[in-house]
Amino acid sequence: MTGVLDFESAEIVRLMNIAEDDWTEQELKDALQRAIMLELSTIPPYATALWSITTRDDKEPVFHGIKEIIFDEMSHFGLVCNMLTAIGGDVVLNDPLTVPKYPGELPGGVNPGLEVFLSGLSRDSAALFAAIEKPEHPLAFAPDGNTIGAFYTRIAKVFPTFEGLIHDRNQVTFNLSSHGTGNDIVPMTSLDAVLHAIEIIKAQGEGTEASPENPFPGRPDELAHYYVFMEIAKGKKLVQDPVTGKFDFNGAEVPLPPTAPVGRVPRGGWAGDPGNAPDPNTAKDLHEFNVHYSTMLDKLQHAWSVPTGQGGAFIGQAIGQMGAMRTSARKVNAVKLPADPRFTYGPEWLLVPLP
Repeated sequence: MTGVLDFESAEIVRLMNIAEDDWTEQELKDALQRAIMLELSTIPPYATALWSITTRDDKEPVFHGIKEIIFDEMSHFGLVCNMLTAIGGDVVLNDPLTVPKYPGELPGGVNPGLEVFLSGLSRDSAALFAAIEKPEHPLAFAPDGNTIGAFYTRIAKVFPTFEGLIHDRNQVTFNLSSHGTGNDIVPMTSLDAVLHAIEIIKAQGEGTEASPENPFPGRPDELAHYYVFMEIAKGKKLVQDPVTGKFDFNGAEVPLPPTAPVGRVPRGGWAGDPGNAPDPNTAKDLHEFNVHYSTMLDKLQHAWSVPTGQGGAFIGQAIGQMGAMRTSARKVNAVKLPADPRFTYGPEWLLVPLP
């Protein structure tokens, strides 16, 4: 790989500056590993915000919306992993250099200058999430090309050159269709399957050039990720003017649900934060979360390291670890920060050695 094992490099920027006809097989593999890292990097901030909500009512629109987005991201992650193994690449997940770092920028140089942080749900964190999901062809502002969608568009244009590499290698199948019509993790055994998967990934995150709706929804009239987060950030529903046809966030109120006031997690975890070093019990709970997170990554690594048909069991185990992470997160969310008791601890999402 050409520097792929470095979350904080500008590898995506470099790839986007190479003419499509000049990409090599290795560069396509590198691009897919970067896409995997991008998908994985969205889950910690979204889940930290979701788990800070104290009502946990699936009928509450904000809670349900964020939860479904996380399942979409898990599906996107799985589809891209299948793309990489289908062309002979090896998925790398549990390496210290590939795991997300917070606070910090998105991997590869996407959306440069955007600092992604871990905190409880707020208007500010929802605005951050909307910026992460910024559309390639937005309905409300001028495109700038520095988007995840633009990167996927480039991958889709390059992939046909390497169609001959696609084969049934280490493909994982997993049913997530209850969370959206396009959410099953399916094998990438043809170019058509790859291009359709990229269409799903882009449309669920961004909507389309004509509509903010998710064309692969879990529920009718479900919006794409960007617009869900913008409604939360602005506190208003997105509506379309019946005369002009333009969309704007000036509809009904979108109230925030009750949340634990989770503070922004410092780089490297709470132990290095002056005044907020955790007591032994809290340190134990924080470590417990990190062990579950590291185990989840380990299970996902195994899922794409075994022959086709054998990885689904590891996906199920990884989802089980995520349930344990949710329990651990809510434990630490209940503990006030010593230096500023207006806020509480939040999970650190650190890779730690496993027994």
